[in-house]
Amino acid sequence: MVFEIYKPRGEKVKKEFIVSLSKNAIVLNKHVREKLQAQKIELAYDKDTKTIRIKASDEGQTLKKTKAFARGFFNHFGIDKKGKFIARYDESENAIYVDIS
Repeated sequence: MVFEIYKPRGEKVKKEFIVSLSKNAIVLNKHVREKLQAQKIELAYDKDTKTIRIKASDEGQTLKKTKAFARGFFNHFGIDKKGKFIARYDESENAIYVDIS
């Protein structure tokens, strides 16, 4: 038998930007929310690269704690992907990009 030791206070895990897509919503993890620091977000989609852009905005989808209801956005662009996706942050645009291809 091979046992692995559990260490509750091990090495720090690298901050990853994770965006989850469900049937009705987009869920942003803590690190994404800390970077955007927004109450409302603007959603955009590039059909060619299959990339979602999430950007802080004065108008747009309201964030309810960790999630933005996006069923209309998904239906408009025909997005049916679900799951967790690693995103990247663009500091110059203060935007998160999620590749769902």
